[in-house]
Amino acid sequence: MKPLQDRWALVTGASRGIGQQVAQALAAEGCRLILHSRTTAATDALAARLRAQGTTVHAVAAELSDSADVLRLAAEVDGLCGTLDILYNNAALMTPYHEDYLTTVPAEYELSFRVNTVAPILLCNHFLPKMLAQGWGRIVNVTSGIKDQPELMAYAASKAALDKFVYDTAAKLAGTGVTMNLLDPGWLRTDLGGPNAPGAVESVLPGALVSVLATDT
Repeated sequence: MKPLQDRWALVTGASRGIGQQVAQALAAEGCRLILHSRTTAATDALAARLRAQGTTVHAVAAELSDSADVLRLAAEVDGLCGTLDILYNNAALMTPYHEDYLTTVPAEYELSFRVNTVAPILLCNHFLPKMLAQGWGRIVNVTSGIKDQPELMAYAASKAALDKFVYDTAAKLAGTGVTMNLLDPGWLRTDLGGPNAPGAVESVLPGALVSVLATDT
């Protein structure tokens, strides 16, 4: 039996790009999936393909900029699977590029932090207790290695804050059977990365699964 057989996994931002690739890879490993997007219609095609392959799939929708909706999503996931085994925080929002970076407005920082920092932290904090209680869990948070680009500071700062949360929380999880890691996929040709990025989205695999399959932090 595969190591992840019948494990429940939630993938946020699963309708395209990295999230879709991760969902397909987890399905191939035997996981049962909960696919998140802003609307369930966005994951209909993916869900249909995976179900045709014999994968158990549920589709859920939530607006990650709304903390109340994030908590509602977490409760919905509880109702679908009981205890979540794998949380893949992939969804993210890129704020506009500002050539004059000093013009980045507070609203862009606020939106970026709500989606890229607060939402994944809320999901981590919701699902961690049950993972710890069962002695097994895997959490992966997609980050960015972007640096020296103040033109994208709202996005970069939100990811840096997420990194700090992961580093400090992961240290507390040592020896529990639960791991929390970061995935920096690099600059990829996705809706977020744009058409000029050097990397194909498929290149994120198999590295995207290392933190899920690994037995150590």
